[in-house]
Amino acid sequence: MHEVMTAAEAAEYLRLHVKTLCRLARMGKVPARKVGNEWRFVREALDRWLRTWGSK
Repeated sequence: MHEVMTAAEAAEYLRLHVKTLCRLARMGKVPARKVGNEWRFVREALDRWLRTWGSK
């Protein structure tokens, strides 16, 4: 099962500020979904994004 994280959890995982992560999500630069008024992040998708980030 995929681990779903809140913006605060994902920001801690990625060592980013929460506002920076939410801005990247809003711009479509990081894989995320909006649930109501809150962003949600799947750890596996973030890992995949990190692996391919430098090659874009």
